Amino acid sequence: MTEETVSFRLDGKVALVTGASRGIGASCAKILAQAGAKVLATDVIENEGRDVVEGIRKSGYEAAFEVLDAASEKSWETGVNAALERFGGLDILVNNAGVEIVRPILETSFEDWRILHSVNLDGVFLGLKCAVKAMMPGGAAGRGGSIVNMSSIAGLIGFPFMSAYCSSKGGVRNLSKAVAVECAKMGYGIRVNSVHPGFIGTTRMAERFFASVADLFFEGNREKAVEYCRGLTPAGNIGNPLDIAAAVLFLSSDASRFITGTEFTVDGGFTAV
Repeated sequence: MTEETVSFRLDGKVALVTGASRGIGASCAKILAQAGAKVLATDVIENEGRDVVEGIRKSGYEAAFEVLDAASEKSWETGVNAALERFGGLDILVNNAGVEIVRPILETSFEDWRILHSVNLDGVFLGLKCAVKAMMPGGAAGRGGSIVNMSSIAGLIGFPFMSAYCSSKGGVRNLSKAVAVECAKMGYGIRVNSVHPGFIGTTRMAERFFASVADLFFEGNREKAVEYCRGLTPAGNIGNPLDIAAAVLFLSSDASRFITGTEFTVDGGFTAV
């Protein structure tokens, strides 16, 4: 292989992916494993997560499953230790776990707000803290690495009825930048970037989103809601989880070694309009 080709490979690297039981997280776990990484897939949804790992193994790649609650610091410590003990390191973290609420602000309770932020933002903070500690020079892994935090186009622009979600994903964007600059200035050899998906179909979160849009604007007609979102996207279609996983693979690999502190938008041109 040429140097250029090798830079996209992840051979010898260890990756931890949160929210890996479904959708984007599952696609990330699969594509990282196919690129050569040993993958620890994590989620609070155990049965489906183990199914994802079994599929990866049957395809001839290395993976394991660990229960990880992104909102729990203790759970994060256990998850990172599991990657270190099972696979001997940690080079890549994909902070993907997230939840979504589509609701007018007047109907969004403080408890709703806190639960959503505990996963979407607190979880990213805890993952960053644990991963940086392990990846930095002198850490348990100590080889540096790449951290990819899953944000959203809702972290770049505002959407009605999604105030809590927009807040959390905007926080992920700027938190990623701050930690990226800190790691670079400290010489840790750790890159941090955020990925911002647009409308992505075929995931349960997407189905709930389209259902909410249908209920709010189209008298429950899901097809009209999907067509509306498709029409807002210059590319003229809805993305799929593999579109996002491909971006995560690039940011996880040495092919992106000079990229840190940036937002990587995968939205069919939605935010370019």
